[in-house]
Amino acid sequence: MPNTNNDICVLQRLAEVIRDNHALQAVWLDAQERKISFAHQPDADTESIRKKLESILAMKTLLKPSDCSKDGWRLSCQTCGNSKPDKLPPGLRLVSMPGSGVMLEKESCQTAPRFWKWQQFPWVKVQPRRLLDPAHLREAAEWKKAMAAAGVCGLGAATGFILESLHGEHSAAAIAAYLIAYIAGGWFPAVDVWELLRKRTLDVHFLMLFVAAGAAAVGHWWEGATLLFLFSSSGALEDLALFRTEREIKSLFKDAPKEANVVEPSGTEKRIPVEQLQPGMVIRTRPGEQFAADAEVLSGASAANESSLTGESVPVDKQCGDTVFSGTMNLWGAVDSRITKTADESSLAKIIRLIQEAQSSKAPSQQFTDKFGTRYTYAILTLTLVMFLVWWLVLGLSPFLDRPGEKSAFYRSMILLVVASPCALVLSIPSSILAGIAAGARRGVLFRGGAAIEKLGEIKRVALDKTGTLTTGELEVIGIETLPPGRANELLQVAASLSHHSSHPVSRAIALKGRGENLAFLPVEGFHSLTGMGVSGRVQGHAEEIQLGRRSLFEKLAWVKELPEPDIGVTETVVVAGELRGRILLLDTVREASAPLLRKLQSEGLRVTMLTGDRPEAAAKVAKQLGLEDVRSGLKPEDKVAFIQKCEMAGEHVAMVGDGVNDAPSLAAAYVAVGMGLRGSDAVLEQADVVLMQDRLENFKYAYELSRKANRIIKQNLAISLGVIAVLVVSALGSYIPLTLGVIGHEGSTVIVVLNSLRLLFFEEKKGNPGEFRSQN
Repeated sequence: MPNTNNDICVLQRLAEVIRDNHALQAVWLDAQERKISFAHQPDADTESIRKKLESILAMKTLLKPSDCSKDGWRLSCQTCGNSKPDKLPPGLRLVSMPGSGVMLEKESCQTAPRFWKWQQFPWVKVQPRRLLDPAHLREAAEWKKAMAAAGVCGLGAATGFILESLHGEHSAAAIAAYLIAYIAGGWFPAVDVWELLRKRTLDVHFLMLFVAAGAAAVGHWWEGATLLFLFSSSGALEDLALFRTEREIKSLFKDAPKEANVVEPSGTEKRIPVEQLQPGMVIRTRPGEQFAADAEVLSGASAANESSLTGESVPVDKQCGDTVFSGTMNLWGAVDSRITKTADESSLAKIIRLIQEAQSSKAPSQQFTDKFGTRYTYAILTLTLVMFLVWWLVLGLSPFLDRPGEKSAFYRSMILLVVASPCALVLSIPSSILAGIAAGARRGVLFRGGAAIEKLGEIKRVALDKTGTLTTGELEVIGIETLPPGRANELLQVAASLSHHSSHPVSRAIALKGRGENLAFLPVEGFHSLTGMGVSGRVQGHAEEIQLGRRSLFEKLAWVKELPEPDIGVTETVVVAGELRGRILLLDTVREASAPLLRKLQSEGLRVTMLTGDRPEAAAKVAKQLGLEDVRSGLKPEDKVAFIQKCEMAGEHVAMVGDGVNDAPSLAAAYVAVGMGLRGSDAVLEQADVVLMQDRLENFKYAYELSRKANRIIKQNLAISLGVIAVLVVSALGSYIPLTLGVIGHEGSTVIVVLNSLRLLFFEEKKGNPGEFRSQN
């Protein structure tokens, strides 16, 4: 049946989006995992790309896994039934991916994909209300129900054992008590097994239920009930551990604002739901209320508690022109502010979304254990069957019924199945990753998934941008020079109007100076950021395009060459607005904590390098203040990328720390991208593997130490789980061990692994000695 205009194949729509967006390189649809991934160039507007993809995938013409896997294509459009678009735009191709997925990508050279940056988000779009309300996280009722079921199981097992002792092994009363224990202890595992069986997959839950049923079948009700009690109890403890971890995350975002006071043009106030707020609206926030959206202060002064976002409890002063963030608390003054972002685009919403994605994103080692766990389950089932035949046919044991002083081959097989089950192994990595994410989020360090936690601890070099990273980034305008002279206010108004549209520290300082001089911002059209060089656009009242940026942007202009070099440590920004031209001089200060922090990093064997576009003299002055020897100055963005790539090719993993759009290419090239500050650009927040939300470089040391601690705990967990399995399996193969002892060893190692992972929740920095850490239990 032909498609109507409203029923075009979704794959065709996605292909058109890729074709029309030069920065979007590929889209990967994974039907099995229900996730979308897209590849983009470093300078891409990832937020708009994501919105466009979400708008397509939110339509009723969704994709679904097809029962037919002909030619390897397993996705089809619900509306048109196609598994392939009828016609792809030129230059695009459709590729079958592992599992049930396809990827649409632009045709390119073989080396191009190495420079792509990938992002991932869930298949189903999260609505703003749901996004701002973290109630969908694991509820306490889950582990409480599981613990209650385990308690009933234990009580039933104990009752059955007592009745068995009083009335004999096969008494009806004892079996009835054991049946209650079986139902209570096996209920939640059975639900999980049923879901996996529908996907034709087996895991450790299936093994445990199989063993319990087998024990009952040969008359060992007590052992089977004990197995289910210990298994369900450890499962409840695992749920409790996950609840504890997610509770740490939920506590960061509790009581998010639900309504806001909107100030009408007439001056009256109207209270509306947060999700109805739109950019341009003016909201009034009184003392003790939360700011309902990201906004710019228009009138009033106050201070904000931003600990819900950054983890920093020190109040931040707010006055006219400053930015306030959704979910932060207004402390003492009434403030009117103009909304700059909708609720689902706010800083709070982004942080929650990033944490949600981080929880679902798996570390490389976890991906390996997931695949290994499934294969291992089948291997153990095969080994158990082989050993059953060996014990029965080769060694002559009774196949099912015990003989005096001798357990049956089937009973021994059940023991082997229990002790070889990879429960602790499967939990060893995800439990550590989730605890690490929660610990970091509580301290204002956001890891975007397990891969970020693992990789940060593997770095050998730290590359740091100067402005906004090693320095405060809070520049101050100290001078304005114009040609012709005497037009400083006119030049400042033009520059501030243009800079108002950029989040770069230089632009923020110029815009702030304009507000301080009470200059009205002029409308700007065609604004464009020149990565690492400056900005440009058309300002009302000026016929020519206006450019603002570093000296190298205007190196062909004779008058620029004649300008004297600014004093060392002073930053200059050249402005060209037709016949009006000149430069603005700014001064930055070094972060006080940078010097001792860099010494700490270097003492741990990390090489620290400053990458800056400043001239050598200015860079050397800052480096001298910091005691930093490795300095690369006068670099363009492509030069920074080349340096990082050179280090990576030499086998030296690099973490790049930056805070602005000009850092995006370097962040994309680094082994680990670290975004500096919630107040940094959206490009950094979207691209970084690790986000330091407090604008404090000291937190990089905390993140690095937390990553190394998490890696050590992962290795400990793997050693514990594999060691216990090896000892118990050898014991089960070499001689008889009671099923109860095998169960205790198996479940005990699982509990130890989970508790060991929870230590990360208490990983703290020593007070009074920045950079040194301890793990408390």
